[in-house]
Amino acid sequence: MLSRHLRTHLIVAPSTSVGKSIFSTGLVRASLALGEKVGYLKPVGTGSGDGDDELHLQQFAPQAKTACLFHFDEPVSPHLAVERSTAGMGTAVTKAPTDTEFAAAVGKYTRSFAEETAGKRSSLYIETAGGVHSPTLSGTSQLDAFRPLRPPTLLIASAALGGISTTISAYESLLLRGYDVDAVLVFREEYYANYQYFERWFTERGIRVGVVDQPPEQVTDVAKDAANLEAYYSKLAGSPLQRIVQRLQQIHIDRMSNLATAPRRTLDKVWWPFVQHGLVQKESDVMVIDSAHGDHFSVFATSLPTVDPPSPSSDSSATPVVPPPQQETVTTPASPSSPPPQSHAHPLLSPVFDGSASWWTQCLGHGNPELTLAAAHASGRFGHVMFPTATNLPALELAEKLLATVGEGWADRVFFSDDGSTGMEVALKMALRAYADRERLSPAEGRRLAVLGLKGSYHGDTIGAMDACEGGVYSERVEWYEGRGYWLAAPEVRIEQGKVVVRGKVGRVTSYDSLTQLYDVDRRVREDELAQAYREEIEGELQRRLDRSDGIRFGALVLEPVVMGAGGMIFVDPLYQRVLIDVVRTNRQLFPAASHAPCDSLTVAATGSTPIWQGLPVIFDEVFVGLHRLGRTTASTFLGASTKPDIACYAKILTGGLVPMAVTLASDAVFRAFWSDKKVDALLHGHSYTAHAVGCGVANKTLAILDRMEGQGVYDEARRDWARTEAKEGIAAVSGVWSLWSSFFVESVSSHPAVDGVMAIGTVLVIHLKAADGSGYQSTASEAVLRQLRFGAPIDSDPSASASPTGAPIQIHARPLGNVIYFMSSLSSSAETLRSVERSIVAALDAKARLALLDDPHITPTDSYKMPVTAIKSEQQYKDIVADQGYSAVFFIAPWEESCKGIAPKFKEYAENPRWKDFKFYRVDICEQQDVAMTSGVKMAPTFHFYKDGAKLKEYVGSSYPALERTMGAVLAGH
Repeated sequence: MLSRHLRTHLIVAPSTSVGKSIFSTGLVRASLALGEKVGYLKPVGTGSGDGDDELHLQQFAPQAKTACLFHFDEPVSPHLAVERSTAGMGTAVTKAPTDTEFAAAVGKYTRSFAEETAGKRSSLYIETAGGVHSPTLSGTSQLDAFRPLRPPTLLIASAALGGISTTISAYESLLLRGYDVDAVLVFREEYYANYQYFERWFTERGIRVGVVDQPPEQVTDVAKDAANLEAYYSKLAGSPLQRIVQRLQQIHIDRMSNLATAPRRTLDKVWWPFVQHGLVQKESDVMVIDSAHGDHFSVFATSLPTVDPPSPSSDSSATPVVPPPQQETVTTPASPSSPPPQSHAHPLLSPVFDGSASWWTQCLGHGNPELTLAAAHASGRFGHVMFPTATNLPALELAEKLLATVGEGWADRVFFSDDGSTGMEVALKMALRAYADRERLSPAEGRRLAVLGLKGSYHGDTIGAMDACEGGVYSERVEWYEGRGYWLAAPEVRIEQGKVVVRGKVGRVTSYDSLTQLYDVDRRVREDELAQAYREEIEGELQRRLDRSDGIRFGALVLEPVVMGAGGMIFVDPLYQRVLIDVVRTNRQLFPAASHAPCDSLTVAATGSTPIWQGLPVIFDEVFVGLHRLGRTTASTFLGASTKPDIACYAKILTGGLVPMAVTLASDAVFRAFWSDKKVDALLHGHSYTAHAVGCGVANKTLAILDRMEGQGVYDEARRDWARTEAKEGIAAVSGVWSLWSSFFVESVSSHPAVDGVMAIGTVLVIHLKAADGSGYQSTASEAVLRQLRFGAPIDSDPSASASPTGAPIQIHARPLGNVIYFMSSLSSSAETLRSVERSIVAALDAKARLALLDDPHITPTDSYKMPVTAIKSEQQYKDIVADQGYSAVFFIAPWEESCKGIAPKFKEYAENPRWKDFKFYRVDICEQQDVAMTSGVKMAPTFHFYKDGAKLKEYVGSSYPALERTMGAVLAGH
């Protein structure tokens, strides 16, 4: 909540009856006296008559604009008022607004007031109900409900006995949730003299304290009481509160100046990771994140604000609290008669969807209060304490939790480190020592050991982790890089044209009916002919590599299960990884330390003892994919029920995206390789903050929340959505392959003319764009799409349709991997948010496809194409991207209620257009009941399906929506 001309403050207090309404009225009067346009908002009001704060403002500050968004007559806590009320806002209240709806309503009102007062210095005071943690209408703390907006706050301190404690507790609650406290206001009360304590305490923390006289005692004579209050407010609105308002004006200016100058200061002083600074030199290239909450950044509009200086006081003796900064450009406010410039009304902060989950770390959203409190508790209890030969309960409990979950049945030890790259360094040291120890290699021989892995893998930016990867763009200019291994080319999984395919060597493409079929690896290893083909390929290639004269010797197999992240978000055929592990563990000719008896994979003994590694120690790099990123606690389960690693590394999600920490789990057999009575044989690796209590405490809370969400069925709707797709193929969804991204959206985008292929599991969505400059990290094919997502007009420009928690239109920040764009949700992302992001993605792809078709005559349209109706903004756009591509048939499908809202007439308009008289149209209206039955409760977007061949279109409808013909008869009709 930041506008150039509008200063907004949230007025909070430790409890009721401390003077919020008195101070609100005084601040409004003082701001009016200083020439501001003033608004007062009471988002939730309870009680009537004398207890109505809005009426009080209207009586004593009639020049201010007042509003109350949700009002209830009974003077009780808001959550009780909404439960007990039978009428609110003139209509029956049956359901309390959610926190998202509540914040959106406040945000919408604030934007409206900003537009109304554009060009004029203005202020808006938002008075909360009760204390800082008083419940909102939904029953949650109002601090959490207001948090997406993060308005600057004014804390009204308590002058009563016990008020020091409650006020400081309220202040700390505000800090823990990321609020800025701009000032503290308190009544002068001499007996308890709390104001004196507050002046000392808050001044030490750089916060201004305003002290004013108490209001007059209430008298029974209503007229006299009103006259007394009027006299009091007239005095209060003079110098005491005017100086506070001037201070708030200055803070507002300083905040904008600090944010506006951040890009240049950053460009001059910061060295970013993975950024070529020679290509990023403009201030507009710097995204200034003021705060973050949930799935969104709050991003500052990178332009230096020109704002008015603080108001001169009506008291000629008063002086500005802080002199205006020299660098500020001062302008004169627009006159009331002149139209306000758009820049005055435009918000300076905009919600931007965090499309990369902040480099894959987020899982519970930014600013999660449970994680913040866990970090604060651990910090207050421990700070940081050393770990070697010591322990602390957060670290011990985390180790026990991990061994019982991701390490169940195979791991015995947990080693703590600071990040994923370091955790993989530790894993490599473990594996190579274990191999060298069993093979009785000399130190010199051990130093020549190599790793076996897959092309496209990447395990981190430290030297050892990089050496475990094939050379590429990340290591090309690293002077000490020396690839120490051999890497196989693995087949890749994609969804193309609605079909699940595996692309292997020499153009081999194998199709599968569903993701469930493809990820049923235990079945495929027995029945899929690719299993034997993979085994022969792997064994043959490894034998040829070992036959060379350089004497290479492998000491570990290193894999990223299922998805290789930084190497290009490559979804590897899980059968290939499974077969590779089996070869390593069972082929004694290639790996003399392999198991004596062939087996599908290393299976945990029935006694429950952990296994002894065979062939090579197997390392799973689950830094990215582990801990529910793909919808499962560990991605290793995608490789088969009995396939376990010997060493595995976890990070990213481990601490909910709040603080860095990594863990490396190992079996007892690996641990024993370091066991001796000599210090030199120990794992001599660590860092000063090993197993820091803050990270361990946050990790424990993160894992507990994820367990709770799973138990509450948070993902059931997403599972049903994908199960519907599986059921369409007649397959039982036993493997539980699902995604938070809509199956309908994924299938549609896989047929988009700008897209080569798509893949989605869990929180991850990957889109491979068609690229004229070829695929790979250095491709620029994604630039136009990312630019459209970040800077183009938001699709959901109507606040009522916005999925932003503030109700404002959102844009999307994403990071490319060459021609691959990926999007990552949190595990807590709402369906509404992701559907909004999906609509924006489709619009950006449509723009790219339209430009490509108009600019590049060599691009051939696909045989079919699906587009949400809402993405078609004009008749010309429809013609450009559909009619001109050679399609001859269109199938329109929509829920019945959507057809009744005007989409059917739009379809009819296109169908009857004489320009396309040869264009064949088909239409299906799905009644509400049928829509729910067919989609398992997941609403289907009204969509056009374009086909070159009408027969193929009818075939598609018959195979994709058989329920239509079963329950509604032949609904297709040629137009």
